[in-house]
Amino acid sequence: MNPVRHSGRIPARALRGTVAVLSTCGLLLTACTTIGPEQASARLSPAQAPQGAADAASTSPVPPGLQRYYGQELHWKTCPGVPALQCTTVKAPLDYAHPDAGDITLAAVRKKATGTGATRIGSLLFNFGGPGSSPIEGLAADPDAYPSLNAAYDLVALDPRGVGHSTPVDCGSDTSTATTDSGVTTTSTDQDIEELAVAYAEIAAACARHAGRLLPHVGTLDAARDMDLMRALLGDEQLHYIGWSYGTYLGASYAELFPSRVGRMVLDGAVDPSLDAASSYLNQARGYQVAWEAFAADCAARDDCPVGHSVQEAGRTLDSLVARLNRTPLQQGKDITVDGGTVLYTTSVLLSAPNWPTLRQMLREVLAGDTTTLQKIYGSELPDNPGDQSLAAVNCLSSARGPRYTPEQAKAHLAEFVQVAPQFGESWSYGLTLCTSWPTPANQTVHPITAPGAAPILVVGTTRDPATPYTAAQALARQLQSGRLLTWDGDGHGAYIQGSTCIQNAVDPYLLDGRLPKIGTICTDAPDNANAPVGTAPEALHTLRNAPMTTHRR
Repeated sequence: MNPVRHSGRIPARALRGTVAVLSTCGLLLTACTTIGPEQASARLSPAQAPQGAADAASTSPVPPGLQRYYGQELHWKTCPGVPALQCTTVKAPLDYAHPDAGDITLAAVRKKATGTGATRIGSLLFNFGGPGSSPIEGLAADPDAYPSLNAAYDLVALDPRGVGHSTPVDCGSDTSTATTDSGVTTTSTDQDIEELAVAYAEIAAACARHAGRLLPHVGTLDAARDMDLMRALLGDEQLHYIGWSYGTYLGASYAELFPSRVGRMVLDGAVDPSLDAASSYLNQARGYQVAWEAFAADCAARDDCPVGHSVQEAGRTLDSLVARLNRTPLQQGKDITVDGGTVLYTTSVLLSAPNWPTLRQMLREVLAGDTTTLQKIYGSELPDNPGDQSLAAVNCLSSARGPRYTPEQAKAHLAEFVQVAPQFGESWSYGLTLCTSWPTPANQTVHPITAPGAAPILVVGTTRDPATPYTAAQALARQLQSGRLLTWDGDGHGAYIQGSTCIQNAVDPYLLDGRLPKIGTICTDAPDNANAPVGTAPEALHTLRNAPMTTHRR
């Protein structure tokens, strides 16, 4: 989840998220099916199973009425441009409660297991976070990143409904126009909040026009049902899964719907499903403040620190820079206006990566009027499809993900956000009206997810994770009846891919052999984020994209 950007295009990027997708279905050999604008006026009821239906479904080989979907065969072909991967598409019901209401297309890729015989376990489904980010893109970015897991599993990435190469939420190019001229900056005034609420309302109206029939059916519950369909088509009796960030919410939702079908499941960088969306935003604002202060403390001990020699001085320097750029933005090279919001967003990206050397370099340059490093990072995030509003479409169907504050309520909570996060609170408060005007109601409530009867689920938390604070991992591990918490005393968003040998040596044996780490395990080894070589901006962003997710979305 991302703090809202506050340059001219901010709300569009805040909704769109960090990971750019390839042109629709461009990676796939089979064309994707979309639901056209002419169907926008139709409305179907949300596919939310009644209480008790989850347990009934989990004991049935094929859910009632879905035989034609569960009876499909997968046809894999080499993905153009990515020879290490194979591509396929499958059909899923638009509405699981009414399977005769039409189909959507789901896209998936796999990297076949390198091992044979007894060493093979089955398939391991990946979700790198989001929502709105393409797992296909995440796996395609580095198919060889998981050699030990790939020896035992086919590595599979499924783009959730509404996202990427699956049937997308495309609200039309007018959604970018709705936000481009909103004029929102990091200066927090009543007018700013009201203007952003209007911009969100214009986006919601465009989505109703262009994608109205799809909107009620792109929530996390439907995506979890799609994962079970994919599990069955892959030939696995149980779902083996690793999810980061938003992917932990998706995985926990699957466990709640289908507890007996949970195999080996790792949830890294957890979302707390018992927090309402506004409380979650506040928690994330606090998380970014903690991450900034950890960076600032390290920087302050360095002779060449660009932001000062105490945490307090660093905060004042960042505040001053943001205010100055809001008054007089910079524009160099690319067609990007660099204001205070741009700096805050890019800072958040590099705190999530984490890449402290590049953050120091970026701040040093911007303080001197040079935006070279910043523009490389920020410019690489421009969306290929400005009509993609999948982040909002997915989040607004969950009360734990999509806040529905009125502008008046958002104004009333601003002081609380600034109090807990002096540098980042304002940015996060702007998202509180994200779903206020959304045309479809939430179909997933705020509640603890317990998933009774599920196999052991490993929850991984990082103590200074900015995007999904450690308290969320603690909460989810407590809620899940079979949850086991693994802790990394470290920085950045997500633990498994951050270079900790201890974490890898705890996660891999569980996924490969079913051996859980001991209760209370805390890993303290960490890569030297403070002294690592300064990477190019694309390298930093690549780390972020696969770290799963980002400032951009949880």
